[in-house]
Amino acid sequence: MTLNRKTHRAFNRVREMNFSLTGLLGFTVHGKTVGLIGTGRIGLCTAKILKGFGARVLAYDVVKNPEFKSFGEYVPSLEALLPQCDIVSLHAPLLESTKKMINEKTIAMMKPGAILANTSRGALVDHTAIIKALKSKHLGGVAIDVYEAEEGLFFQNHEGEILDDEIISRLMTFHNVLITGHQGFFTNESLDEIAHVTLFNLECFVKGKECPNAL
Repeated sequence: MTLNRKTHRAFNRVREMNFSLTGLLGFTVHGKTVGLIGTGRIGLCTAKILKGFGARVLAYDVVKNPEFKSFGEYVPSLEALLPQCDIVSLHAPLLESTKKMINEKTIAMMKPGAILANTSRGALVDHTAIIKALKSKHLGGVAIDVYEAEEGLFFQNHEGEILDDEIISRLMTFHNVLITGHQGFFTNESLDEIAHVTLFNLECFVKGKECPNAL
């Protein structure tokens, strides 16, 4: 929603006393088709939110989640999903079968002007292909909270440094790319849950018990 409605750009403008709306035009999600790749717990939550917006929700997943059927419709393949979607959101695990699943070939299947969001795993996406699609204006925008080479980059302050990662440096030059530093999980509630699960796992290990929530 931030990328679509360009609120990040508007925020910076207003701080400079610029209240113009030029270049901030977005679209209404109601009535649009959103494709989810992966329908686990996070994908399912995303589907619930999108249904609340009035979007048509489609999904592709090799493992079907019976709860998803209340919020959207499964399609049999990426080839069936991508051409229909105004927005594509990734919620898949990183496996050999999913690595670089968004690449030059699959991007070409997407609607011209579609938005791609990745809050799952950075390596699901071929970022070189993303840059090419942004330059050709085939992609309308990209929002990422994860990046394949984020180790040593994310979670650290690099102010005043020159980034030697040419891919993310290039992505940061596009006005229609929104990058956050893997902060999707970063809430009080999530940190509390991580701490509790970790301590519970340690307790199970010390007592020699099988842990149902093993990390």
